[in-house]
Amino acid sequence: MSGTRTQPPRMQRRKSRRSPAHFLPIAIFAGIYAATVLVWNAPLWPALIYVGASLITFLVYFADKRAAQRYGQRVSENTLLFLGFIGGWPGAIVAQQTLRHKTIKQPFRGYHWFTVVANVGVLVFLVSPVGARVIARFMSIGSS
Repeated sequence: MSGTRTQPPRMQRRKSRRSPAHFLPIAIFAGIYAATVLVWNAPLWPALIYVGASLITFLVYFADKRAAQRYGQRVSENTLLFLGFIGGWPGAIVAQQTLRHKTIKQPFRGYHWFTVVANVGVLVFLVSPVGARVIARFMSIGSS
């Protein structure tokens, strides 16, 4: 005997399905955002919001993963989805892949990707010339 013990097959961890492709949506988004900056002269401050929201979202996923392991108070899926929708979805993707948390559960995964598409769509609209006019009109109404 070599002294090395192995777990029965049913107890062994599945091989990680992480790959660089899981992070591709973040790279695509960075490209889309860079294009809006170059073409429409979009402001750079939303990038700071994405970084901050992503950091907070990653930490909340971390806390939820830890609570799940310790049978503690969990973070609601609605909270996780809301954090993703307001700009934390890149942090959610990183957390899902690095922490192996919420990577399989349906329908959460579908809702997650819906919030990603909705967030990117809203951002592109807001930084577009049409969105800029809507915001300017809204701001002028509020200052009257």
